[in-house]
Amino acid sequence: MAYDYDLFVIGAGSGGVRASRIAAGYGARVGICEDYRVGGTCVIRGCVPKKLLVYGSKYAHEFEDSAAYGWTVGEPAHSWATLRDNVSKEVDRLNGVYIRLLEGSDVRIHMGRGRLMDRHTIEVGGESVTADKILIATGGRPEVPPIPGHEFAITSNEAFHLPDPLPRRITIVGGGYIAVEFAGIFHGLGCEVDIVIRRDRVLRGFDEECRTFVHDALKASGIRIRSETEIQRIQATVDEKGGRHPPYKLHTPLGGVFETDLVMYATGRVPNTHGIGLEKAGVQLDKAGAVAVDEWSKTTADNIWAVGDVTDRIALTPVALMEGHCFADTEFGNKPRKADHRNVPSAVFCQPEMANVGLTEEEARRTLGELRVYSSAFTPMKHTLAGRRQRTFMKLIVEAATDRVVGCHMVGDDAAELIQGLAVAVKAGATKAQFDATVGIHPTAGEEFVTMRTPRPEPAPRKAAAE
Repeated sequence: MAYDYDLFVIGAGSGGVRASRIAAGYGARVGICEDYRVGGTCVIRGCVPKKLLVYGSKYAHEFEDSAAYGWTVGEPAHSWATLRDNVSKEVDRLNGVYIRLLEGSDVRIHMGRGRLMDRHTIEVGGESVTADKILIATGGRPEVPPIPGHEFAITSNEAFHLPDPLPRRITIVGGGYIAVEFAGIFHGLGCEVDIVIRRDRVLRGFDEECRTFVHDALKASGIRIRSETEIQRIQATVDEKGGRHPPYKLHTPLGGVFETDLVMYATGRVPNTHGIGLEKAGVQLDKAGAVAVDEWSKTTADNIWAVGDVTDRIALTPVALMEGHCFADTEFGNKPRKADHRNVPSAVFCQPEMANVGLTEEEARRTLGELRVYSSAFTPMKHTLAGRRQRTFMKLIVEAATDRVVGCHMVGDDAAELIQGLAVAVKAGATKAQFDATVGIHPTAGEEFVTMRTPRPEPAPRKAAAE
């Protein structure tokens, strides 16, 4: 049977665009569809615009600290509209770059929602196209729980387009990386910020010491954290005409009530699998509701693959890029290779920033034998003159039997930049002896990673329970 395409990709985000371009470079006839904007979550309403907002929010701290370095700065004033619109212009530029990259690779773009009609047929924009191979790369989306009043809440999608001026009081529900990042952004831009979390601390799943360090730093900065709290319902103010608007009253299960001007939910993201015809093509979902794939990213349909956040693996843009590239090399480049999900570095652009590569201490204790753990907490040189109460925390986790560094963690300024370099060493299996043999750059925070010499005492082994 002759198909319209050798490969059709549903979703023009990071993974889908990478896979389509690489496959086209090998000579494949490739089509791709997108129902929003080419570039995906990361470029359009995720990593890129968020990082620009983080940069913008940090200037408030820089203005404060500059006085200790001899600068006289007038009363600072911020225009949310200027920052918002400039970020939007940059997103528009990147959207155009991605479109040109696809067109320059001879990938045909179909604008519209793609839906599988069978294993080889896709309906998009009222048109049916066929393909020998299909790649699902539809990513994920934020989810708001269906509590009473949930329609008054926003998600990270809408946070980039808020009207000017910003609300005075913002409540963020959730304690993951998106929640703490936006908390730092809004706080830096002058808002009063509350974080509401069901558990005792933010950033569940990260190294326990690091998440505690971030949690305490957020509180010290002036962000209010309402731990072990849930929102039961959101109650809007009602005017004489029946209109509903801020401020909102947030009700907790135990009868507590507090008021805010904006509610943002950041309680998690779910795979974009609904309404794209997966069941018609025999593509099964896993227990998390994501597309089930094997180590080659193949689904339960023999000609359909899936990469990125629509699968239940590691929801990071560079991982989606890696998975898409591996798929294209394997299926169209005659260079079979699997995506390697070991020692993937990651960062949380909260304030202070956190980054890591390798195992957390808790993971290492569950999976390895004896460990040596090195850590250091200090005030960075930049903050000594200004007196800012912001400290840096660094941690190395070493497998005692091999001397191999199996985990590297940092909370502090430029953590992501430092960990990106150290990720190469961890990926290569560097030992603590090799870290120790490396000369540090002085004076820097990074030199601490090669000068920590004394491991902290190991916890005493647990005694067996008496029979």
